[in-house]
Amino acid sequence: MHNISELKIWQKSIELTKQVYLLVAHLPSDEQYGLSSQIKRSAISIPSNIAEGGGRNSNKEFKYFLSIANGSTYELQTQLILLIELKLLKEENVKPIIELCVEIQKMNYSFQQKL
Repeated sequence: MHNISELKIWQKSIELTKQVYLLVAHLPSDEQYGLSSQIKRSAISIPSNIAEGGGRNSNKEFKYFLSIANGSTYELQTQLILLIELKLLKEENVKPIIELCVEIQKMNYSFQQKL
């Protein structure tokens, strides 16, 4: 078992989720139950799966949940790109969050290799 609050990848994913929530608050109201809801679910999935994996009894189980978290970062990244492509938000507001997704993806891959 791992102390997730000490894991940098978990800390970064919490920060990512907070930034996503602040970002989607600026979406049009007609997206509240569509893309906005899906984006928030993807973001929440990242630290949640890291936490669940960290609470498991083996590194093999932890890697499995890190893999799920990684998939969620790619899902979130795709949804954020759609925000730009659909011109729902300005690229300069979304791009830093996409960059944080990429950073977390790299951290996740590296962490899985170390386990």
